[in-house]
Amino acid sequence: MMRHKKVQYLTENDEEFVNLLVQIGTKKNVAKVLVFLANAKKATQRMIERGADLRQSEVSLAISRMKERGWVAETQAPSERKGRPNKQYRLAIPISRILSTLEQAAREQVDRQLGAVDRIRAFA
Repeated sequence: MMRHKKVQYLTENDEEFVNLLVQIGTKKNVAKVLVFLANAKKATQRMIERGADLRQSEVSLAISRMKERGWVAETQAPSERKGRPNKQYRLAIPISRILSTLEQAAREQVDRQLGAVDRIRAFA
């Protein structure tokens, strides 16, 4: 008997959100997982792989980077079949706080670049 599950995918708007995050310096795979989890609330690695169109290794690396920043929380969910339990992921902090963090980092980057331009002018 086949199981039927609803698979959530990134929409065009989600893809635009991902592209904007990439423009301000977020790694593309991290941006995809971030947007997916912002919409899904919680998901297994496999759900993220399918929905964000990423490979297992790409999702694992993105999740690791997001955990380092304290953006993702992980819980164990019982497996539907035999075997080890599935890990479920969710955003540990609201997306608005994550965006504030990204905004601050982007502003600092711009300030560093403008400072470098000022120093370059001193040589001219």
